[in-house]
Amino acid sequence: MTITVEAYAHECAAQGLRGNYAACQADFTVEQRYDYSDEDQEVWRTLCDRQTQLTSKLAHHSYLDGVDALGLLDRIPDFHEVSDRLRKLTGWEIVAVPGLIPNEPFFDHLANRRFPVTNWLRSKKELDYIVEPDMFHDFFGHVPILSQPVFADFMQLYGEKGGAAARMGGEQLAARLYWYTAEFGLMKEEGAPLKAFGAGLMSSYSELQFAVTSVDAHHVPFDLETVMRTNYEIDKFQRAYFVLPSFTALKESFEQADMAQLIERWKDAEPLDPAAV
Repeated sequence: MTITVEAYAHECAAQGLRGNYAACQADFTVEQRYDYSDEDQEVWRTLCDRQTQLTSKLAHHSYLDGVDALGLLDRIPDFHEVSDRLRKLTGWEIVAVPGLIPNEPFFDHLANRRFPVTNWLRSKKELDYIVEPDMFHDFFGHVPILSQPVFADFMQLYGEKGGAAARMGGEQLAARLYWYTAEFGLMKEEGAPLKAFGAGLMSSYSELQFAVTSVDAHHVPFDLETVMRTNYEIDKFQRAYFVLPSFTALKESFEQADMAQLIERWKDAEPLDPAAV
């Protein structure tokens, strides 16, 4: 069911979400309004400086290549400037949103190579943890990897097939695929060490280290159907991390998947326990 901007704004206000949802356009986008304070800029640099110490060692090279190509670290990014660079690389652009948006417009943006990025930044008191995804999570975490052609193609495909899956009742199956790849994905290419690329890891100082280096992290070889059946954690470290051999393997497995068949088989099934996968 399609939800109106007005109804969603009322729902978000009732939940205490901090974004200005009343300013949304019909597609749930807003203007970035580059009016950030000196303190905001300081928070951005602090977060980037601290996290880059880890991503330089633990992030997959495709993510690091994206950071270099887009130039994200010196100041809070201007979305229009970064979109101009990103379009030349993969045809993607970023659009400002006030925070989480409904699934239908989210899938539509991805299917049209537009990535929604929250337009506000956490405060100094929230450097280590924030409940809602903010600009640092969305931008530092997600945007660099969109500079990589194969992953960029996967994300567009996810918007198309994920949106269709949601309309068929497979919303949770699609959400799990996004969670375990775009948010918490790991990569182990042949002959190379384990690295991370998911945004939830890129933007988390503690979980990035745990996921890549801890002997207690549960690493599972990527299998599309298993991923879509596996439950996930929202407010704690993941109890499973799926490891891709390449972005090509991810894209091809999703291209070839019969979503209607998978949804019919698993939409009403009890999800798998990640610790037991």
